[in-house]
Amino acid sequence: MTQTLLSSPFLSACRRQAVPHTPIWLMRQAGRFMSEYRAIRAQHSMLEMITTPALAAEVTLQPVNEFGMDAAIIFADILPPLIGMGLHLEFVPGKGPQFDNPLTTTQDIDRLAVLPTAETVLNNTLEAIKLATAELTPRRIPLIGFAGAPFTLASYAIEGGGSKNYAKVKALMFSEPTAWKHLMQKLVTVQADYLLEQVQAGASALQVFDSWAGSALSQQDYNRYVRPYNTELFRRLQAAGVPVINFSTGTAPYISDVAACGGDVIGVDWHMSLDWFWAQIGPERPIQGNLDPIALLTPWPELQARIDDVLQRAGGRPGHIFNLGHGILPTTPRDNVRRLVDYVHERTAV
Repeated sequence: MTQTLLSSPFLSACRRQAVPHTPIWLMRQAGRFMSEYRAIRAQHSMLEMITTPALAAEVTLQPVNEFGMDAAIIFADILPPLIGMGLHLEFVPGKGPQFDNPLTTTQDIDRLAVLPTAETVLNNTLEAIKLATAELTPRRIPLIGFAGAPFTLASYAIEGGGSKNYAKVKALMFSEPTAWKHLMQKLVTVQADYLLEQVQAGASALQVFDSWAGSALSQQDYNRYVRPYNTELFRRLQAAGVPVINFSTGTAPYISDVAACGGDVIGVDWHMSLDWFWAQIGPERPIQGNLDPIALLTPWPELQARIDDVLQRAGGRPGHIFNLGHGILPTTPRDNVRRLVDYVHERTAV
């Protein structure tokens, strides 16, 4: 990583260093709400976009070019690593991601592949990272690589897609502890390899998404069935030598347990105030968040007040990265995104 990138506002905030303004990027900023993205999506399936390096790099760059974000995030999805393990993924219109051979028995888990490495199976995303960073690095804009946390991936693999009650994954987790351990260990190995390869390809930071744990698990079950494996994943990622963001949603009741798993930066949702989260996590940890994505659908006076509230609760402390508490919505007005980014930069300029 070049010295130019190291001194970027985003990476400086990840290290709790002084910044010229609070850095901002938005989860799911690469797509959906932008007409440029929709034009490409109209001609290609989701898997085609993810697995075509030139398209993935183009979509990655669109929001940075348009809005002046302080970081890019590679256009990809958390689920392709499961393809390399032997599952069949399809993005079904109106239903989202679906697996036609979900994990239903302990034998299915035994058959899951750990090799070949991400460099072979997920090479298209790694090539997209190389293309995007070639454009971004001279502009002093870091690129974030990402992957799903073991529990979230296990949930998709067992449920076969989205879920309202997580009945299948929790039933297996509760009734087959040996199989669950085997599955989670495999996912830790695959995800650590994938994330480390993203850094080798040029990513300057990493984010681990645990999108389902908070809505599925109690604190007791999180600590028993998830925490050991997240801790091991973050331990392995220390070898990357780049900041790692530990992001989850719905985990406010046990956010201190989440933070204890590891990660240089803790990403939080909007369910509690930023200063409350910081008090639970500890002042020594950088924090990312936490505007409610719905605020971007409101008139500017309301949006401005909510931005101000987040910034006031950050209180000018080092280590704040402004972001949403979850992904940007497809119906978000483009002008609101522009005003948000400009306002955060102007309001926090030193």
